[in-house]
Amino acid sequence: MQVAQHDTALETAKELGAFLERRREQIAQRWADAALFRTVFTVSRDEAVEACKAVVDALADVARSGRLEDVDAPGFDTVRDQLGRMAAARARAGFTPVQIAGEVAGLREPAAALLLADFQDTADEARANACAQALAVLTATLRLVIMETTVSAGEELIARQRQQLLEVATPVIKLWDGIVAVPLIGTLDSARSQVVMESLLEAIVDQRAAYAILDITGVPTVDSLVAQHLMKTVAAARLMGAECIVSGIRPAIAQTIVHLGIDLGSIITRAGLADALAYALAQQGIVVSPRPVTGAVPR
Repeated sequence: MQVAQHDTALETAKELGAFLERRREQIAQRWADAALFRTVFTVSRDEAVEACKAVVDALADVARSGRLEDVDAPGFDTVRDQLGRMAAARARAGFTPVQIAGEVAGLREPAAALLLADFQDTADEARANACAQALAVLTATLRLVIMETTVSAGEELIARQRQQLLEVATPVIKLWDGIVAVPLIGTLDSARSQVVMESLLEAIVDQRAAYAILDITGVPTVDSLVAQHLMKTVAAARLMGAECIVSGIRPAIAQTIVHLGIDLGSIITRAGLADALAYALAQQGIVVSPRPVTGAVPR
């Protein structure tokens, strides 16, 4: 009995696939005016129609395979490529995944109207209902595929923005010829510590820096993992021929480092950024003297 039901469902799915292939042009023409396509292809409607045809062909492949509820069906790969890019564009415009999925669900109505029109002449109500239900299942799965793609695209966008924020939040500045510094402000976690290391090492190469200053005046706390990252950054800078100076260690951070038993004996530390810069300049034989006051009369 179950085998018979499976065969019937497969035949219905194949019939739906044949319908999509047969009505490909008409469905594409109607979908090209749907909100999802119209707002993305604002320049050329022909371009929208061609994109719709590719989606219809992909859905026909899914239907012929009988995997109407399988989001991993091979036919959905093309759908992800075509509608996924459109959904990403809509997401960048401020639409939520639910709103985009709603627009995808709107594609069902034009196809359903054409499907019912095909069955009017046959007067086979049972077949018409079965195909309509199969179409509903297919479009529901399509909606899930687009939601999945949209959420994934959103997560990738957030990850890229987070990486950009990390890079912006860890600027490497040139203080003098051969001296670069990273003034850190805010919470320092493992991910940001890694960006600090990469940015500082790249700056040492680009600037041919002999001294690199890590100023943590604006960092409220550090944990053992972050402290180890800082130690690794100092060691990596040293391997590249640059002396690393850590400045601005707060009392609370100093206590934490002592309690953790981290040995900073081999690392040059200074109270502030100015002290660290003065040290680096002095090591290069540069003496900065205060400018004499104009008009002062020597006694």
